[in-house]
Amino acid sequence: MSSTRIMISSDPVPAQASAAASRGRKIARWMLRNPRIAFGAALFGIILLLTLLAPLLSPYDPLQMNPMNRLKPPSSEHLLGTDALGRDVFTRTLYGGRASLMVGFSVAIAATFIGLCIGLVSGYFRAVDNVLMLVMSGLMSIPGILLAIAMTTLSKASVTTVILAIVVPEVPRTARLVRSIVLTIREQPYVDAAIVTGSSVPRILFRHILPNTAAPLTVQATFICASAIIVEAYLSFLGAGTPPEVPSWGNLIAEARNFIRLAFWILLYPGLLLGLTVLSVNLLGDGLRDLLDPRLARQMKARS
Repeated sequence: MSSTRIMISSDPVPAQASAAASRGRKIARWMLRNPRIAFGAALFGIILLLTLLAPLLSPYDPLQMNPMNRLKPPSSEHLLGTDALGRDVFTRTLYGGRASLMVGFSVAIAATFIGLCIGLVSGYFRAVDNVLMLVMSGLMSIPGILLAIAMTTLSKASVTTVILAIVVPEVPRTARLVRSIVLTIREQPYVDAAIVTGSSVPRILFRHILPNTAAPLTVQATFICASAIIVEAYLSFLGAGTPPEVPSWGNLIAEARNFIRLAFWILLYPGLLLGLTVLSVNLLGDGLRDLLDPRLARQMKARS
């Protein structure tokens, strides 16, 4: 009878609370061991949420002009003030993040995928290696900014054109990275064993070689994303990027340069958010590099 009473009186809530506390401690320890990943991911997550929730955070239209309210300082009605055409700076900054982040994500995905395909073929098939690497070297010899300006100038200004213009200079770097990994993995005994046992080339590439490129490609993709966001801002500032009617951080900064003495907040907030975004992505990439390649992290610490 006493044992029955003990079973009835037992409460699962303390056990669940203990398990939750244990998970919380594990997460806290992991964050302390990887502060750059934790800080970079948290900062980037906040910026991403702000841009995605822009319609809920601001009642204004980013394209609606109101000349009567031009160059108003920050107030309760306009949190970050207004620009030269009376548009709400807070709203345009949030919506501008959508265009800039879309360019960064799209360039990172496209450049990583194309570079992965070229690097796999170049590293595994020696017959086409010289030709592909010659083409990649030729693309790398052209300054990325000049190539992007030429492409956006010759074609119609659009977000798609900007993405293509930034992808082209980024592909050779990814392709050479993947090629170097494939050349190393190709000489491993388990790859030779797979060839001897009659495994097909696609099976060898996708089962034995491709998984080894995941870690460095993930790190490379983060740096490509940060670089693409910066290049998009460069192009938009120079008038060769996204169309002027598209609110991107680069366009906002370009529009604000003529009024910086009258209303510095027009340039301050888009520039600040742009810098924080690039910082968060770079911190995330640095942290992932140290996490996925402990030997490199130890070498860097020994040198410092």
